[in-house]
Amino acid sequence: MTDEDREGSGERTGPRDGLGRARTDPRVRANWAGNVIFGAASLRRPETVDDLRRIVTGSTRLRALGSGHSFSGIVDTDGDLVLMDGLPHELRIDSARSTVTVSAGMSYTVLSRELHEAGFALANMASIPDLSIAGACATGTHGSGDHHRVLAASVVAMRLVVSDGTLVELRRDADGDTFLGSVVALGALGIVTQLTLEVEPAYEMSQRVHLGVPLDEIHDHFDDVFSAGDNVSAFTDWRSGEASVWVKRRVDRPASNWSAGRHAERGVHPIPGMSPDLCTEQLGVVGPWHERLTHFRPRPAPGAGNELQSEVFLPRRVAQHAITALSEMGRLLAPALLVSEMRTVRADELWLSPAYGRDSVAFHFTWTGNESVVLPIVATIEERLLPLDPRPHWGKVSVMAPSTVISSYERAPDFARLLVERDPTSTFRNDFVNDLFPVP
Repeated sequence: MTDEDREGSGERTGPRDGLGRARTDPRVRANWAGNVIFGAASLRRPETVDDLRRIVTGSTRLRALGSGHSFSGIVDTDGDLVLMDGLPHELRIDSARSTVTVSAGMSYTVLSRELHEAGFALANMASIPDLSIAGACATGTHGSGDHHRVLAASVVAMRLVVSDGTLVELRRDADGDTFLGSVVALGALGIVTQLTLEVEPAYEMSQRVHLGVPLDEIHDHFDDVFSAGDNVSAFTDWRSGEASVWVKRRVDRPASNWSAGRHAERGVHPIPGMSPDLCTEQLGVVGPWHERLTHFRPRPAPGAGNELQSEVFLPRRVAQHAITALSEMGRLLAPALLVSEMRTVRADELWLSPAYGRDSVAFHFTWTGNESVVLPIVATIEERLLPLDPRPHWGKVSVMAPSTVISSYERAPDFARLLVERDPTSTFRNDFVNDLFPVP
């Protein structure tokens, strides 16, 4: 289960000046989970792209904040924190090119509804729809499916404001390697204002949950399980020896013959004991793509969460080894684990995508909010999986040494050079970026 993009906590409104600067004393803000307290000197909320350009040229250090769902320090800054929710709403569909152009701060909730009303769809979505589009792309956020890449892989063009205030446009078909290095960029190359995404005709899906599936079934028949639908997730606690497998299937594609466990006869939540009312409809009921692709319905209002999340991407070929290792750790995980999810992700060419260059399996963990208990367990998981070449999700909790993390990315040296080229004044750097890519 991924919850990396629910609405962030804290006040976003209030009197502003012409550059979007708050006319109040600097305020402390936190991410959605409350585990990262932002150290920003000021909050800025531009209302136009020109406002944003003036803010960038007038700042020595700044970062952009979308919906506030990253659990890592990726957004934090001691400079200006730029809130993206004030920029104009933009959504333009080009049916001839099968693309949609959107304002970067828009959520997938808004995008998916408007796309569906116009007869179009996205190929995939994350577990929840409330995340901001630019934030999801910048961190390599993903859904599930043997044939689906991270969400950023659907980007065909983007606009961003770079450190001198210039509005730069990059296109997949024209900018080659520079484009591939700029989509999943950790917010380090500039502030993205607009994205153009691939779309397709709207479709319908159904969702069924298989309960009591033995972990041995997933281990021994991994390919069969994860090809049972267009999007498949397996939830487990790693100590019961069982999982629930959520199979989302497009009705315009053939059904799989895979079947294990028993079909849920009523709606379920991935975390035992929590209300299924929070989840999208199950039981094989056919419905629109955007009401089935996510595990969870849109949140009716902003909120905050008392949980932490971590996730590692591994090469798909080592999935069985990882399942064995995590099963052996079940008792260790128990004091803090709410639920764990397995998903598959297709390889892509984006330099800093956690699925760069390799078909992947992602192991996600939703933990209690107690950092003192959770972080040592995360450290043990990462150490145990280190021989399998894990890549932590950029937006989630990790204690792996930055040098170890970045050593897994073949194009990291190229990104380091691009970072110097695009941001020579280090305007968009923060501690998170500097730890990974030290200032030359």
